[in-house]
Amino acid sequence: MDYFLTEDQQMIVETAWELTKNKILPARAELDEKNEFATAIMKDIARADLFGIFIPEEYGGFGGGCFDMVLAMEQLARGCVGVATSFAACALGIYPVMIAGSRELKEKYLPRIATGEKWAAFGLTEAGAGSDASGVKTTAVLDGDHWVLNGTKQWITNGGEAQVYSIVALTDPKKGARGASIFMVEEGDPGFSYGKKENKMGIRSSATRELIMKDCRIPKDRLVGRKGTGFITVMRTLDLSRPGIGSLGVGLAQAALDESVTYAKQRVQFDKPIIAFQAVQHMLADMATQLEAARALVYAAARHIDAHAKKISKVSAMSKVFATDMAMKVTTDAVQVLGGYGYMKEYPVEKMMRDAKILQIYEGTNQIQRNVIGQELNKEYAG
Repeated sequence: MDYFLTEDQQMIVETAWELTKNKILPARAELDEKNEFATAIMKDIARADLFGIFIPEEYGGFGGGCFDMVLAMEQLARGCVGVATSFAACALGIYPVMIAGSRELKEKYLPRIATGEKWAAFGLTEAGAGSDASGVKTTAVLDGDHWVLNGTKQWITNGGEAQVYSIVALTDPKKGARGASIFMVEEGDPGFSYGKKENKMGIRSSATRELIMKDCRIPKDRLVGRKGTGFITVMRTLDLSRPGIGSLGVGLAQAALDESVTYAKQRVQFDKPIIAFQAVQHMLADMATQLEAARALVYAAARHIDAHAKKISKVSAMSKVFATDMAMKVTTDAVQVLGGYGYMKEYPVEKMMRDAKILQIYEGTNQIQRNVIGQELNKEYAG
């Protein structure tokens, strides 16, 4: 379908796809097998200026919006969702500064993110605070000119690879979520260290680690926004980022469909290609239809956000839940179309199926997305 992209947006798509073809596709199987972070490819992404897409022009970026990021992430995900996740996590990690940070914090961090000189990560999840983001236990206490942070973050994307971290911590534990604030912690800060690197089922080229803060001292000007407004900033951050996760599902499903159609045209059974059989045609038809519906919703949600709509939580959650559920189904069906070959590591669809699962889990499980949608509907129809 024609989504009437501008010349700049078409250039984003072409740039990201060329990088995917030339850099990601040749390396994805080895990165997955070795559980290796794609450091070289992240540097290639920086050289292609993709890190600057979402950074305002005044801070060295291109001033693009949610839709521009969605376009880039979709193309990267066609190659490897692990690599695309590492890229996406940089945006997630710096969004709090863009949303609520002081001009000084923006000048300090945004230009370095725009060039890819530094990578970012988002430190929200803890052992007891996953879907319940309000269950954060990490604390921050003001001591003179420094904040002192104590706590452990779990399953942090880009952990140990990023140099800049947005950390959610309680400045007033008695107030619960209303006592949460966000701080910028940097690699090398006293008392800040990394835990083990997780051995995951999928997105294995993306690093996932614990972040450990033990009397971690940071300058008091690293507070993002006002004290106690952290939870609001977290919710706004996730509203902005969720269409991007939807776009990862779209890109992944497109790759799975491409592999499925190509295989079905080549695989001969009963003296004809299996694409000639109605059973296979119907599977492919459903895959293609569901994919195009998800792409339309993700694109519409991103454009809705870029239009500065007042209410974005519902459509943001819809785009994430629909597109990622679709990706799980399409990649599963891709394995089925390829049959025994689909189950073998020599073919890429088994990796796609493993990668798809995390899209239904991170940045808010799809059950949480349905809660968000339901709560917004309840508000709309109140009274």
